[in-house]
Amino acid sequence: MVRFAWELPTRGDSRHVGSAPRHRGAWGPGPTSTVATDIRPGKFGPFDALDQIITAVELTGYDSVIAPYDPQGEESWIVAGNALRQTRHARVGVEFHPGFGTPVYAAKVSATLQRLSGDRLDWHVSVETTADDDRSRGDRTTTAEKYRRATEFLTVAKGVWTGAGSRGGGFAGGEFNFDGEFYDVIAGGFDEAVTGHAFPAVYLSGTSDAALELSAQHGDVHLFELTRSPESPAVRELDDRATALGRTVGAGLRLPIIARETAGEAWARLRRQWGEVFGDAGDLLDGRIDEVTFAGFEHLGHRASVGLVGSYDEVAQRISELAADGIETFVVSGVPHIEEIHRNAEHLLHRTDPATRVLA
Repeated sequence: MVRFAWELPTRGDSRHVGSAPRHRGAWGPGPTSTVATDIRPGKFGPFDALDQIITAVELTGYDSVIAPYDPQGEESWIVAGNALRQTRHARVGVEFHPGFGTPVYAAKVSATLQRLSGDRLDWHVSVETTADDDRSRGDRTTTAEKYRRATEFLTVAKGVWTGAGSRGGGFAGGEFNFDGEFYDVIAGGFDEAVTGHAFPAVYLSGTSDAALELSAQHGDVHLFELTRSPESPAVRELDDRATALGRTVGAGLRLPIIARETAGEAWARLRRQWGEVFGDAGDLLDGRIDEVTFAGFEHLGHRASVGLVGSYDEVAQRISELAADGIETFVVSGVPHIEEIHRNAEHLLHRTDPATRVLA
């Protein structure tokens, strides 16, 4: 079964954009200060658009919706909690970095959300953050330290939940103890509070050795991105690492999509969006990798750079090929969100996964 997730916008869903970078709730000048400060200036957009997108995801049959971590956007934990309240079936992913708080606190918040939602919460742990973001939060850790901290974070969070996988201790009479480089837990744990509730599924990302090793140890799903290279993402390398540890980790893909009835309509839509941002589409073809693949989606408000452009049949065929290569979860995105959610749900998803998305 192929699973589809939709990533929410956290700075509004602007339909008409200019060449200026987008910020909270609109498009306009971004932050210019380099001192340690809050880097989230701008307008606060209403939650109405987010609510409508969440409802659209639920009604059209996507498997999950993701509240991304965005230092200039809405707080992902609040957005995720709101999404859990508004949905009954879709899973909800919250993206955050380990510097968000202690792993004990993150586990406690998640235990409450699991009880509230019927165990539909997922964790999307973002390890590598930008230098500007680090500086604004006073986080001085190096990349290597970030991965060591993330390893301890997930070990402790799972430990206080289940009592498994701890270092320097474990459950003793209902208590969890851990002595590490970044976290020191004494007499922790809340096993009664989480009895019968699943620990959130852990989504990780990255292509470095450290990223793949972290997923092999703690991930449930690892999200890749397409590149200009014709080679498939490093799914098999991740499989080998996980197998060596006696684990299985699923593979996912962040995938911007523009799909229409014909390929001509899809590429025309891309040219219009490109022109709205840059004024013309003169250098658009520089990003065309093949007949269905385009690099440059990050300029149109997407998280990933490389995505698919083509007819519904062409895009569905490429997704099916990626699924055959081991990709099980697709985090798709489109702009404007509500229109693209409905369009892809009606015309695309059943073409890629007819066995589970077409009613008999």
